[in-house]
Amino acid sequence: IERKIEEMVGDDELMKRRPRGAGIGKAFRLDDATGRYIEYIKSTIPKGITFEGLKVVVDSANGAAYKTTPWLLREMGADVVSINDKPDGVNINEGCGSLHIDLLRQAVKLHKADIGIAHDGDADRTILCDEKGNMVDGDKVMGMWAVEMKRSHMLSNDTVVSTVMSNFGLEKYLEKHGIRLLRTKVGDRYVVEKMRDGGFTLGGEQSGHIIFLDHNTTGDGPLTAMQVLYLMKKRDTSLSKLSQEITLYPQNLTNVEVEHRHDIKTIPAIEEAISAAEHRLAGKGRVLVRPSGTEPKIRVMLEGEDLRLIQKLGKDIAKVIKANMV
Repeated sequence: IERKIEEMVGDDELMKRRPRGAGIGKAFRLDDATGRYIEYIKSTIPKGITFEGLKVVVDSANGAAYKTTPWLLREMGADVVSINDKPDGVNINEGCGSLHIDLLRQAVKLHKADIGIAHDGDADRTILCDEKGNMVDGDKVMGMWAVEMKRSHMLSNDTVVSTVMSNFGLEKYLEKHGIRLLRTKVGDRYVVEKMRDGGFTLGGEQSGHIIFLDHNTTGDGPLTAMQVLYLMKKRDTSLSKLSQEITLYPQNLTNVEVEHRHDIKTIPAIEEAISAAEHRLAGKGRVLVRPSGTEPKIRVMLEGEDLRLIQKLGKDIAKVIKANMV
């Protein structure tokens, strides 16, 4: 589809084929779009469930959900404290939202809230804080819901789809519960493609894009918030207790600037360095070496139980990359 669009943009005949005047069509305003959307999100959980008794802080990042999420949760009975909900056209994501959760942490503690919810500007992501101010990212949300969906026989093929950036701790947690983690390239579009191809129902990214394919075909921040609050109510427990079973491994990321991009698989010294690191981790960690999609850099990421060890192994691999690619 992208290739066809590119061809059309470069086609001089495009202007001649474009409709004009009345042929363009008409635009109609849907005045109750927000209300319809909220009713749909509410329909994704069983009737009769309320969020009464829950105090929620919502950070909308001065973005798309500045009205929607607080409205939705108040209709569900929650006591809502809304912050960063005054968009002026330029302050979107400015030191707030899911990209900067310190304000959310502070607000959760200040208001003694049960949970904090942070969206990014276009509200397709949700990052959470538990009642203690600890961050709960997309990996933990997927872990919690994967186990719940398996118990309810709703997790298709006992499989979750995420990207190569999801934490090794999530993979080990799912494995313990008999759930497989499939990884894709970075980007929620690749997650959705894999989910559709395999008929899987749950996927997402560490960054907070969560796809409940039974309800939506993309990341949806308010929907994710709704599902997590529902799970808290269903289990009658706190977010900290829901997420504490999932231990995320320490992660070390090193970026190595290179002059020219090469397929690292064609450079034996780099492959040997990666294999040596994997041998040292002995199944208790993970090595990911990949070129950046936007910069002339090689990204070296290691995860493992021992932070000092993965830092050392990361430096060793980076040194070999510099010797062979710079």
